Amino acid sequence: MRWRKDSHKPFFSSVMRLLKLLLVFIFIYAAFALAGFLFPIDQSWYDSLDKPALAPTGTFIGMVWGILFGLIALAYTWAFHRRGSFRMPAGLWILIILNYIFNQMFSYFQFSQKDLLFAAIDCGFTALTTISLVLVFGKISKLSTLLLLPYMFWTLFATYLAFKFYMLNPNMTMFQ
Repeated sequence: MRWRKDSHKPFFSSVMRLLKLLLVFIFIYAAFALAGFLFPIDQSWYDSLDKPALAPTGTFIGMVWGILFGLIALAYTWAFHRRGSFRMPAGLWILIILNYIFNQMFSYFQFSQKDLLFAAIDCGFTALTTISLVLVFGKISKLSTLLLLPYMFWTLFATYLAFKFYMLNPNMTMFQ
């Protein structure tokens, strides 16, 4: 059997495609984790708040978000792989960007501004855009939709908790 000069091209192309997808995944994961670094939790302030009965521990919440960021990054990366990032509908890009902004702003309102009302409202918008993402991704990739479902359920639960936090600590807003 003779060795052909271009026999390595399919392998090289596959490796490059995998590396590109891995970089997309890492970028998306890092982008979602950014708020945790920009707006760190003031633990003493958080500990002083009255908490809803269903509020999980901070450690548990951090672990959940770490897993969710991975699922979000995997869902987006898979959809980009299946459809091509530049062939995604413009409306989907708008939803992705809005959801990202709302997701990041929660930490800003809750931990930097210490405004529980704005954090709760923002969390509601995060949940609404997440529901919209699940519906739109359903037309593009079933796997991406399934990967986003835990994020959707968590943001709905987080919205409930955020409003309960505000109701238990109504003086924690700029409108006091």
